[in-house]
Amino acid sequence: MIVLTFDVEEFDTPEEYGREISFDEKIKVSTEGLNRVMGIIDKNNIRCTFFTTATFAQAQPELIKNISNQHEIASHTFYHSAFKNEDLLSSRLALEEITGKQVVGFRMPRLAPVSNQEILKAGYLYNSSLNPTWIPGRYFHLFKPRMPFLEEGVIQVPTSVTPIFRIPLFWLSFKNFPMWWLKKMLVKTLKHDGALSLYFHPWEFEDITNFGLPNFMTKISGTAMLKRLEETIHLLKNEGDFITMNEFVNNQKLK
Repeated sequence: MIVLTFDVEEFDTPEEYGREISFDEKIKVSTEGLNRVMGIIDKNNIRCTFFTTATFAQAQPELIKNISNQHEIASHTFYHSAFKNEDLLSSRLALEEITGKQVVGFRMPRLAPVSNQEILKAGYLYNSSLNPTWIPGRYFHLFKPRMPFLEEGVIQVPTSVTPIFRIPLFWLSFKNFPMWWLKKMLVKTLKHDGALSLYFHPWEFEDITNFGLPNFMTKISGTAMLKRLEETIHLLKNEGDFITMNEFVNNQKLK
């Protein structure tokens, strides 16, 4: 089982590095990147999950509604750079109003911690906000489970890391590791675990070299990143089935 996910958000990453950009520009960059991603996904006839902020969805309601016809829309809270517990419920309701479909999944921006009790209270089934590895300056989760587990009534779905050394297989890996090595690790991890959970951001598939971001984020972006995504999809289509995260969760037998 392969779960390919995208964090659909207003492109506010430059603000982490002191570069202010307008709201319209944030939406524009993510929208153009998302449209490019959808071209690849539609061509390959696979199903994915899109963790979407309510802010982006309200700015592009028709686009998100159209995506929801074939794919899962889950919550990425209301705003990408601000959070209060009330946003858990309000973002879910906003996405459900736009898509006309139930929203059961959640992922916190930047995979920040959030209360399980608040997630349950807001009506979610699962939380995919855990990267079970060590990223300096972000998080230290080397001793967390690598596979889905139940915690305080919430199904936790970690993003994939390699067995033993827990090398993360997420968006930054695709920008900083050679593709031949990544392909080897993706197949090895899929065969070991029986599943892969990967995530990207639509804005990675636009040229983001002029936004003052560090080289480890920009060295591969736009068309080069799109090519890596398509190579990954072609590789993994021969190894397993692409399903939504909700479908993946429903396949788990958790205690």
